[in-house]
Amino acid sequence: MQPILTLCDFFTRSGARSRFYTLGRRVAPCDAETLAAFEAGERAWPAPWLGRAQLACVFQWRPESDPLVWFLSLPLDEQGHLDPAPRDAFLQRLLETLGRTAGQLEDGDKAPIDNLMQDNPLAFTPELTQRALLHARANADFECPASEHIEPVEAFLTGQTPDAAWQALGLQGIADFCVRHDSDQASALAARLASLPVDVLRPLCQCLEHVAPAPALVDALIARGEAAARAGDLETFCACVRAVGHGAGERVGPWYDALLQDPAACGPDLLAAIAARGWAQLEDERRLPLFLDALARQSGEGFVSVVRDLALVPRLRLPLLMTLRQAPPDSAVGRRLSPLHR
Repeated sequence: MQPILTLCDFFTRSGARSRFYTLGRRVAPCDAETLAAFEAGERAWPAPWLGRAQLACVFQWRPESDPLVWFLSLPLDEQGHLDPAPRDAFLQRLLETLGRTAGQLEDGDKAPIDNLMQDNPLAFTPELTQRALLHARANADFECPASEHIEPVEAFLTGQTPDAAWQALGLQGIADFCVRHDSDQASALAARLASLPVDVLRPLCQCLEHVAPAPALVDALIARGEAAARAGDLETFCACVRAVGHGAGERVGPWYDALLQDPAACGPDLLAAIAARGWAQLEDERRLPLFLDALARQSGEGFVSVVRDLALVPRLRLPLLMTLRQAPPDSAVGRRLSPLHR
């Protein structure tokens, strides 16, 4: 029998029904083939976050059992590939633990798994919104019903109960709605977006950051973001910027272009919002230099850290390095790079 050398090996051999998700930069499904190629050193992690591959492994030992979740934060090298030693140490501990407790697992006792994640240097706890999004996605993927919180959220956001007590809406229901809503519901929400209370809009935007919003919803979010900017509401403005990050480029791209060229709008909060959630829109030969120039003009030491973080995103790495290399020495980017070349 072949040894278990990777997480993919373990889940394949365990017989557990499993799903994988990226966390940190975006809560999104990660297919087993991508994880296997990453673990084999054949490809970089698709959604790196702060130099780590944040991964959720959701699995069921048996169809009638509740899914279990491991949250793992795997270190990356400078090119976004796996540093295998911590993963190998985790697997060794895993196999030793399961070898001692095989009978308990057959009886459905999850205590050994829970104990395994305690004091584990790779384990981490995602923030609340990402946990809600993961729960929503995993329930949908495992063909489980949404939480009981979705119905009042759906009714309020689509205008069926516009006068309901929105203070009682739960974050889990908002996450479920964002994962499961259809095109008709997206259109209904778009028509209602301008009148949503800000305390509903902001968590809604935090959840929409992890999906691809429909075109009508993108347009409504841009309009609400512009209104927030005019009102001086920076938090709501940036929430809308992040929420459209994975929307259609022909709609989001021109808005980002205008913002990056507007000195009144283009501050550190906007740049952080684009880097964190709108990085897909930077895959543009004109927009990427605009972003880097705006970033270089900001005071502080954030330029190098943001550039290093974005350079780990596989689709951005080459165009980013080429843009930096081609920057004139007297440009804002060139001046930022000059001390690094000494």
